[in-house]
Amino acid sequence: MIYPKEYGNDPLFPQSSDFRVEFKNHVAGKGVVCLKPFKKGQTLARLAGEEINAMREHSFQIGKNKHLNDEFFTGFFLHACDPNTSINTKEHIATAIKDIQPGDYITIDYSDTEDYLFRQFKCNCGAKKCRGVIAGKKEMPRSSLSVTGYYDDDDY
Repeated sequence: MIYPKEYGNDPLFPQSSDFRVEFKNHVAGKGVVCLKPFKKGQTLARLAGEEINAMREHSFQIGKNKHLNDEFFTGFFLHACDPNTSINTKEHIATAIKDIQPGDYITIDYSDTEDYLFRQFKCNCGAKKCRGVIAGKKEMPRSSLSVTGYYDDDDY
């Protein structure tokens, strides 16, 4: 199991045999790689973590001023403007919205769960309808020229 023992032993919790957190690159950082296939509509895992009243780098929003801080699994889901996974923030369930193959990274659209992001960033997802800058659904995206402090793919 990926979560610590104190989280319990829910059979839907992510298993080490199904997922691996690994470093992708200097642009994306760490991501969650699938080790087995998932079909569209299939549950990937039940999500867990500490419920907190403030956003953190590895949290996702589950209500107004309420976040689930998950530094073991969900906090490493990568962003994509055309993602392969969605999160049910009420049930704390991750579901495949496309077929996912072994070796694929789990991707979600951060603006689907977040009113405001921990920090906005330049998107490098490569989707045909990429928005260019990732922001929460209630904040105005800044120009990609003003989002600094991130590497471009060509830097490495």
